[in-house]
Amino acid sequence: MIQNDARILIVDDNEDNRYTLSRRLQREGWTNVASAENGREALDRIVKERFDLVLLDIMMPEVNGYEVLEKLKADPRTRDIPVLMISALSEIESVVRCIGLGAEDYLPKPFNPVLLRARIGASLEKKRLHDQELSYLTEIERQRSRAEALLHAILPAQAVDELESSQTVTPRRHEDVVVVFADVVGFTAACDRLAPEKIVENLHLLASSFEDITAQHGLEKIKTVGDGLLATAGLLLPNPDPVMSSIECAALTIASARGLPIPWNVRVGIHVGAVVAGVVGRQKFSFDIWGDTVNVASRLAGYGTSTGINLSAAAWRQVGSRIRTIPLGPIQIRGKGDLEVHQVVLPD
Repeated sequence: MIQNDARILIVDDNEDNRYTLSRRLQREGWTNVASAENGREALDRIVKERFDLVLLDIMMPEVNGYEVLEKLKADPRTRDIPVLMISALSEIESVVRCIGLGAEDYLPKPFNPVLLRARIGASLEKKRLHDQELSYLTEIERQRSRAEALLHAILPAQAVDELESSQTVTPRRHEDVVVVFADVVGFTAACDRLAPEKIVENLHLLASSFEDITAQHGLEKIKTVGDGLLATAGLLLPNPDPVMSSIECAALTIASARGLPIPWNVRVGIHVGAVVAGVVGRQKFSFDIWGDTVNVASRLAGYGTSTGINLSAAAWRQVGSRIRTIPLGPIQIRGKGDLEVHQVVLPD
């Protein structure tokens, strides 16, 4: 496949040779031809301009063909440009040396039109295929990076590492995990009276804020389900004070929700216990947690009709007198019966 738009550089200190070769190339259809009268000029042009092929004379003053070739092949920016040596029949040994240094082939003087067309065409085709391969590899890397970014957007870093190394994520039971569940008070009623785009925009702002707040406090955001926000402390990342971090996270989430374009009240439930964590799905991955601890945190978040942070007895024991709470006494939790619950006193 002849590339008529290919850029070719002729490097020869003999003006007649440059003119003759340039005219022959133009007659063969290669019109984008430049020339340099010595090796130093050639190196300067090759660094500044794009060339698909270099026709290089060996014997030149200042910087000879050997030196030009060595510099081109040593530079990552130019090493893939094919080089054809221009030589007289008496310079065959020099040509062999040049090919050993990385030259593609040679053109004997005087120039044979058939040989000229064949060797230049073959060199340009090889360059085209090489450029095409680089383009494919670049696109593959771009798609791989995009896929990895998407995985990190939906899975924790540890799960992504395991998935990439073993093609699976082993489900595990984790003890003493703090589960934080938050939901919006009156969300269903808000959906009925407000435009869908307003609801989604507000929910997006709340979920984005929740992601930032959990990250700042060493928690892991697990997922968003409708108006429900789920996070954990001490599951995948070490956290020296997981319950207190969760309370601080919950308080900031409540304040953030109140500052939305459509202010919302948020209830939060916090419980401590064992969970099972793993990845489900084959084409659409989802990292999730299951177990009684998750259910209790969800039930605590649903208790009451206004903003608040409800702690289970297990969570409250880890913070004790460090925060102000109001004991709500044993309350009926669906599926669990009566549970001791403490509500955090929030600042006005």
